[in-house]
This record gives sequence, C-alpha cells and structure tokens, in this order.
Amino acid sequence: MTVGITWLKSSFSGAGDDNNCVEVGATPTAVHLRESDAPGTALTTTPAALHALIAAAKEGGHRAVGG
Repeated sequence: MTVGITWLKSSFSGAGDDNNCVEVGATPTAVHLRESDAPGTALTTTPAALHALIAAAKEGGHRAVGG
C-alpha cells in the first residue's frame, strides 16, 4: 500500500498539474513508482532491483536481476 508516501516528480515535468509524469516515493525497504495521471496504481520494487534496471538502461541493454 502506498498511503502516506511523499511522492516526488522530476523537475523536467514542469510545475503545472497538467504535466503527467512518473513519480517516485520511498519507504525504508521499497521504492514506489506511479504515473501522476493514475495515482491509484503503483509499482513497488526494491532499491537493488531499481538500481539494476537503471544501470541496464544506461548501458543500453538488459540483464536478469538476481540471476
């Protein structure tokens, strides 16, 4: 559940409410991602898994996480 999480959005999204973007929130053990135009649905993952995804994207490829 993502109640009580402080959500942050990229400064590249602009300041208006009409600027839909991906928002990020964190708890001590998880990272939460959601689209600002659909705040009721969130993806929850571990910091390590998100780090692996971002590293793979930066490398221009993909790899299995935990494998």
